[in-house]
Amino acid sequence: MESTKKMESDNIFGLNTEFHRFGLISAILLLVGCLGGITVGLGAVESVVALSLIVVPTMTTLSLMLAVSPMKYIMTAGIVSITIDTLFIAYYILA
Repeated sequence: MESTKKMESDNIFGLNTEFHRFGLISAILLLVGCLGGITVGLGAVESVVALSLIVVPTMTTLSLMLAVSPMKYIMTAGIVSITIDTLFIAYYILA
């Protein structure tokens, strides 16, 4: 008899994100908040366009968490925000 147990990461990032809601929200809050602050501190504060491109997705993610939105929206906004922050951090470090 074979077991069809999925990996734990599939349960967290796949179908069962609502069950792991509080753990995921705390991790997303930590990552999005810290990366946004680091990105602004590295040089985005000098450009209105860069600041807007960083603040809008960050605040959208935080607002979705505060509004207790479905996890699929929070995860999508978090991934977008972390990706934008990471790209801007790489740009400001290399420039």
